[in-house]
Amino acid sequence: MLSNPLPLVQASDPLWVQAVQSSVAAGFASPAEDHQVDRIDLMRQLVKHPQATFFIRISGDSMRDAGILDGSVVLVDRAIKPAHGQIVLAVIDGDFTCKRLYLRAGRMKLRAENPTYPDIIPKDGQTVEIWGVVVATIHQHPT
Repeated sequence: MLSNPLPLVQASDPLWVQAVQSSVAAGFASPAEDHQVDRIDLMRQLVKHPQATFFIRISGDSMRDAGILDGSVVLVDRAIKPAHGQIVLAVIDGDFTCKRLYLRAGRMKLRAENPTYPDIIPKDGQTVEIWGVVVATIHQHPT
């Protein structure tokens, strides 16, 4: 079960975060000297439509292979038109779920990113609404 979406409160000031102007290798270490530190507006990087963007916390592991883990927070933009292959937040008979959207030959399917979960194929009479498109995932690591 997912928590209710929380509206993104647009602050009057940008949310500045320091950024190193370099990429970081995830395989082998690279020298960290001489890297210039700059500042980026995190909200501008992640949020394209502030009035249509919401946060929601994910519960469960059905999207783990897409990097959305139990407890992750996803940023959902309702202004983006959902398209085949995107990760979406859907409402099925009044309940939220996060899945990958498949649209082919006029049919819709919602697919988990964990092989232990079945696809969701809407049945006749079932109410399915694609509520928004997931644009970012925030997963906090233990500190």
